[in-house]
Amino acid sequence: MMRLHAVYHRTASLLSLSVSALSPPPTTHSILSSLTPPVILRLCPLRRAVRSIKTASAAMTASRLSNLVPVNAVAGEDGGVGSNGAASSSTAASPTENEDDSVLGLGYCLPPPEIRDIVDAPPLPALSFSPHRDKILFLKRRALPPLAELARPEEKLAGIRIDGKCNTRSRMSFYTDIGIHQLMPDGTLGTEKELHGYPDGAKINFVTWSQDGRHLAFSVRVDEEENSSGKLTVWVADVETGKARPLFQSPDIYLNAVFDNYIWVDNSTLLVSTIPLSRGGLPNKPFVPTGPKIQSNEQKNVIQVRTFQDLLKDEYDEDLFDYYATTQLVLASLDGTVKEIGPPAVYTSLDPSPDGKYLMISSIHRPYSFIVPCGRFPKKVDLWTADGKFIRELCDLPLAEDIPIAFNSVRKGMRSINWRADKPSTLYWVETQDGGDAKVEVSPRDIIYTQPAEPLEGEQPAILHQLDLRYGGISWCDESLALVYESWYKTRRTRTWVISPGSKDASPRILFDRSSEDVYSDPGSPMLRRTPAATYVIAKVNKENDENTYVLLNGSGATPEGNIPFLDLFDINTGCKERIWQSDKEKYYETVVALMSDQKEGDLRLDQLKILTSKESKTENTQYHILSWPEKQACQITNFPHPYPQLASLQKEMIRYQRKDGVQLTATLYLPPGYDPSKDGPLPCLVWSYPGEFKSKDAAGQVRGSPNEFAGIGPTSPLLWLARRFTILSGPTIPIIGEGNEEANDSYVEQLVWSAEAAVEEVTRRGVAHPNKIAVGGHSYGAFMTANLLAHAPHLFRCGVARSGAYNRTLTPFGFQNEDRTLWEATNTYVEMSPFMSANKIKKPILLIHGEEDNNPGTLTMQSDRFFNALKGHGALCRLVILPFESHGYASRESIMHVLWETDRWLQKYCVSNTSDVKADIDASKQDVSKEATDSESKAAVASGGGGPEVSDFEHEGFYSMPRE
Repeated sequence: MMRLHAVYHRTASLLSLSVSALSPPPTTHSILSSLTPPVILRLCPLRRAVRSIKTASAAMTASRLSNLVPVNAVAGEDGGVGSNGAASSSTAASPTENEDDSVLGLGYCLPPPEIRDIVDAPPLPALSFSPHRDKILFLKRRALPPLAELARPEEKLAGIRIDGKCNTRSRMSFYTDIGIHQLMPDGTLGTEKELHGYPDGAKINFVTWSQDGRHLAFSVRVDEEENSSGKLTVWVADVETGKARPLFQSPDIYLNAVFDNYIWVDNSTLLVSTIPLSRGGLPNKPFVPTGPKIQSNEQKNVIQVRTFQDLLKDEYDEDLFDYYATTQLVLASLDGTVKEIGPPAVYTSLDPSPDGKYLMISSIHRPYSFIVPCGRFPKKVDLWTADGKFIRELCDLPLAEDIPIAFNSVRKGMRSINWRADKPSTLYWVETQDGGDAKVEVSPRDIIYTQPAEPLEGEQPAILHQLDLRYGGISWCDESLALVYESWYKTRRTRTWVISPGSKDASPRILFDRSSEDVYSDPGSPMLRRTPAATYVIAKVNKENDENTYVLLNGSGATPEGNIPFLDLFDINTGCKERIWQSDKEKYYETVVALMSDQKEGDLRLDQLKILTSKESKTENTQYHILSWPEKQACQITNFPHPYPQLASLQKEMIRYQRKDGVQLTATLYLPPGYDPSKDGPLPCLVWSYPGEFKSKDAAGQVRGSPNEFAGIGPTSPLLWLARRFTILSGPTIPIIGEGNEEANDSYVEQLVWSAEAAVEEVTRRGVAHPNKIAVGGHSYGAFMTANLLAHAPHLFRCGVARSGAYNRTLTPFGFQNEDRTLWEATNTYVEMSPFMSANKIKKPILLIHGEEDNNPGTLTMQSDRFFNALKGHGALCRLVILPFESHGYASRESIMHVLWETDRWLQKYCVSNTSDVKADIDASKQDVSKEATDSESKAAVASGGGGPEVSDFEHEGFYSMPRE
């Protein structure tokens, strides 16, 4: 699918870094860092009561805190590598049927060393290139955070989670150090120069380059001490010297990073969101409420919303949200000049015009809502001068509680308001013509408008283009060329239009009209070049002795043999193209990351083209190269070590097979290093997947991915069990197909089982998986899949592992995943898809894991709680692990290690063997815990919520009844 607006953001993030505070992806492809949403402890009285009955005797002799895994932070953030020598799963100790549940229910445990070492290895740094492409930042990261950091108090307000001490989003990832390398003319890197001058132990966020590349801005926070508030301060650094200093001379000015943080207005001035100096103490929560909590719909409005979490609950929450989110904007120059602009307000985004003369300022305001998150609150967009003088209001949108749940439904009024990237100060935006309701048939459906920042008196917005599908973005080039994207989810149709923004006589024409599911027909996305104004526009390319207009299309190159990325020289007028580069398909997987020859303004010359590529193979981790024309000479600029050398010789193969209705399926098959099927025979196998929806069988059967991609192993990846001598079937396609007017989910269970049967038949046919030792697992919608397969295909799998899933679709009555019908419109589908309704059919062992503070819409922790109760009410062999402070994805080292221990124990006991003794593993794990270095802060934080994950066992088959009240 040609989604060029997304490419713009990816390229801009890499080359002009504005680092978000989210957690890093688990592979070595990571360029930027990110962190999972924040969480906080919830206690479950019933679960604790049940456990206390079962473990009363053990509790008298052992403190829960004695089983903690005290952790000291080390340098790295995502999973890496450990010691060599994978232990055979046939000799590993595993729990017995008669093991003491009280032992298994206490404290945090560690997985075997061969898994632990991979997860604990330091992560690779993130990279950021300077605007002139002559310097590279190496942004250094640490390992998994301790649970103490997740245990910090946080406020759940309006759909977001706030760390009140720092006045920012809670649980931010951060960098520990910044190294600067000169990129030499021959493509090699100069000696690293470390940024210095900031406090020891600083946590660094929001690293951005000035437009001229001479300075860096970043935020710093330090651990709270007697003389430190823990709030964020803004720092700037001279890139040539590496010397850093605070931006503000006053120590009382702190960053408010609940929404936007700061932007470079010009090369020497930043616009900063600060905590108002006039802000007083926290609002007082009334000891006695002033009245009941009331919501009303006496106007009979139709308001359907999905299961949003962390919403405002009452007037006190509204006051608290205002307290933390209200910002005072400040203009700060590098010479020390400081000027407050505008009144304090809940500003959500700051956007300077390309020429730096104007500021587009977005804010939200009351009335707030108790049923939708802050993104739907009333929104105001104003235009200011660069020095803070109000010019005009662009829009003031009302509260949007009534956006329909149908896909492609949008907010009424002006949306996607932006500056044209190719003009000094021209605005454009979109307005829906269907009232925002995707079910309304109308033509046109969206209209794109444009207008100067300061229009002449009486000058109305001009219509740029009209669309019959839903607007999807614009890639700007100049007055003669822009590409406009539209799409429609129900039909998977996507179209790309060529328009001439400066010519009213030129008729728009369709450049591409295709199915977004058809990856084989994807023509690629245009490469973007950086402008002197720090915007990104389509790069035009000149060929010698040729006056035609060319652009560069960067594509993934999906083929039946796997992805073979390419770069095409494309004539925008004739549609003719020439392939000027393509990845080696025999051994390597190489992709184009960004242009490196766009320092000068104007069109690019093909014979002077330079691009940045990432290159990898099955056994060689990602390295970055610069490829230069005309010789296409490659120069490697990084030399990252292999993240897990003990798995360097793992075996990987993309396999194809067919399910019973003729749909072609694919999967990636991984085998342990040194495995020989003729000598070693079939191995235990873990199948890990996530279903997807399609409109056509042909599209569902297309191959996605490359056999030559490096196997990235994250902290909770199923590939970790290669170190335990498992066969791993990763990502077998589970297409749920609804052709024409058919709804895919109406045959969800049937298609799910067909796909699973085909996958199991294929690995057993190849002789690499023991037919009686196959487990299935997944996360989120993959957990939903896992539970359904154990209910409806028990003949295929020995056991299952389900993490952070939703199992009862009646608890998500207004849609879920890609289902946009309500429970009342598709009652049978909701019920039949819900494994909760088939709990009586699940006879194979199932391990449920869930973060106690899951904030993902639909996957409330209650889903696992109730599913577990349903399972044990029917005598199922099951186990529920609730992770304190964790959200939808797991973040802390203690939690992740325990998840791996639980998973490994489950696989060894119920997949590898059903009778082997695992007391040795339990004892070894407890000894490892006691040997770990003590971290008193981690102990104290966890002590407030208990000494480990909440664990409920029902591993002895039989019925369980609660006393009657």
